[in-house]
Amino acid sequence: MKRSALGEDGSVKAYLQEARSWEADRVRVAHRSARIAWWTAGGGWTCAVATSVALVALMPLKSVEPFLVRVDRSTGIVDVVPRYEGGAEVSEVVTRYFLTHYVATCERFTLATAESDYEECGAFHSPQRNQAWLSLWTPDNPNSPLQRYKDGSTVRVQVKAVTFFDRGSGVKDLAQVRFVRELRSAGATEPTLSHWIAAIQYAYVDPSGEPRLRRWNPLGFRVVAYHTEPEVAEGSAGQPELTASHGTTPQSDATP
Repeated sequence: MKRSALGEDGSVKAYLQEARSWEADRVRVAHRSARIAWWTAGGGWTCAVATSVALVALMPLKSVEPFLVRVDRSTGIVDVVPRYEGGAEVSEVVTRYFLTHYVATCERFTLATAESDYEECGAFHSPQRNQAWLSLWTPDNPNSPLQRYKDGSTVRVQVKAVTFFDRGSGVKDLAQVRFVRELRSAGATEPTLSHWIAAIQYAYVDPSGEPRLRRWNPLGFRVVAYHTEPEVAEGSAGQPELTASHGTTPQSDATP
């Protein structure tokens, strides 16, 4: 009987030992699983933070690059016009075109196209010139074209000549444009012609990244200062009556 009790006690002890060992193994497995889960979660958060930092760092490098597509009317061939980066010297022919286009657009007036002409001229202005342009077109200004021609009058412009001037330092940024203004008052049968001279200081800057402005001014042409005055003295014989100049210019903007 004693041997049987001892044998049973030994079996119980072995069983209990195995049970404790199994329980310890399960605890170790649970701890190991928890460590793996925490390491995995930590790695995921680290990757998420690193990705967020990388996106924030790369955001300034993301930009929209507008481009101009040209279609040949005769052949139908499509190509992309190369972008002007502002480094190469622009030919005098191109500058002459911009000066002619600017004067013709900004000096004319037709009520139907007044808003479009106002915005297009603004695409060529420096910030200072744009302020003067805004002040000129303010409806409260009695000299505003909106007030002067509100009776239905129209103004057409014909550029006669463009002359370039060099500064003593050799810088080429001054031009003189001669043009004729044709004022047709409401109800008038014949237009009134007047001859004008525009003194312009211009420059080339980086083209605007806004597609709407780039459509009008793809090369970054800027009018820094602008001043107009009659080409002939008021009341001269054989010349029509002239109206007052509406150009504005800083003190340094004198015709060379």
